[in-house]
Amino acid sequence: MISFSPSEDQQMIITMVKQFATDEMRKIYRHCDENGEIPAQIIEKAWGMGFISSAIPEKYGGAGEEHSAVTASLLAEELAWGDLSMAMAVLAPSLFVVPLLLNGTEEQKAKYLPAFCGNKYHAAAAALMEPRFNFDAAELMTTAERKNGSYILKGSKCFVPMAADVSALIIYANEGGKTQAFIVEKGTSGLKLGERERNMGIKALPTFEVTLENCKIPKENKLGGDKGCDFSVLMNSSRVALSAMAVGVAKAAFEYARDYAKTRVAFGEPIASRQAIAFMLAEMAIEIDATRLMAWEAAWLLDKKKDATKEASLLKNYADNMVMVVTDRAVQVLGGHGYIREHPVELWFRNGRGFTTFDGMAIV
Repeated sequence: MISFSPSEDQQMIITMVKQFATDEMRKIYRHCDENGEIPAQIIEKAWGMGFISSAIPEKYGGAGEEHSAVTASLLAEELAWGDLSMAMAVLAPSLFVVPLLLNGTEEQKAKYLPAFCGNKYHAAAAALMEPRFNFDAAELMTTAERKNGSYILKGSKCFVPMAADVSALIIYANEGGKTQAFIVEKGTSGLKLGERERNMGIKALPTFEVTLENCKIPKENKLGGDKGCDFSVLMNSSRVALSAMAVGVAKAAFEYARDYAKTRVAFGEPIASRQAIAFMLAEMAIEIDATRLMAWEAAWLLDKKKDATKEASLLKNYADNMVMVVTDRAVQVLGGHGYIREHPVELWFRNGRGFTTFDGMAIV
């Protein structure tokens, strides 16, 4: 039997995160977007809520709760409703932690996970995307070659969140025709950080290009050891996370447009009473709910350790289109006001447009 009601613990998390998003993120998201930075205290407050450490086993210093893709997707949606840039910054360490939890060796977990259980934000992330046309995560140009007990990494990555502050990165690379993951610590010879990228959306989130020039790491730093990692599971987890965030962004735009339409009076009546606007808002609500249900299904399959490749792939494609349509229609509902910065729908539109290129920037 499938239940569509969050458990008591999940509902507590939803309530807590929604309150944080309302009280903290929504008050400063426009300022963050305009100035291109996120206040450190926001990230520290979010860190104190245990979003990352909760699923880390007690023996490594975490809370020891069961890792759940469904719970993580609920959390991701609410944070993205608050602000996408801040959500990605707060959850960036999960790009490092979740692959370790799912595929790391015991030695890798013992070495790296305790650092994420302290009271201070511990920056880490992952690098998947490459700065080239027709990027395909299954056919990476970044390569990993084993030589004399070490791995040599070569290639370029882009859209790496928080890369200037990380202690370590998970780098995805092509090893013998298969995508594998490798742990590269800050300061490793050959690991070079480019300038901060200037993006159309997520302007408050610092993202960088990373170059690997004969970057040499120990063979023990291959995620999962000689066995490697199950990249399809990690990719599906990323698709679910990004789709849940797309729902959060779309929901924010829809709610603002709906409330505006109810209060904006033209020719003696609220514009929400006009059939063209009412139907548009109804379709936006339907698309958001449909995407959310698809995300829950794919996340549920992940939690059951079942193959979710088809469901996650269809979900990501649907969510990418949904968030573009919904945020665009939010701008349309506001008419000329939708194009000016006095209203936030233009921000959500810019952020929503990026989901087609955000591969690997979040994970559940």
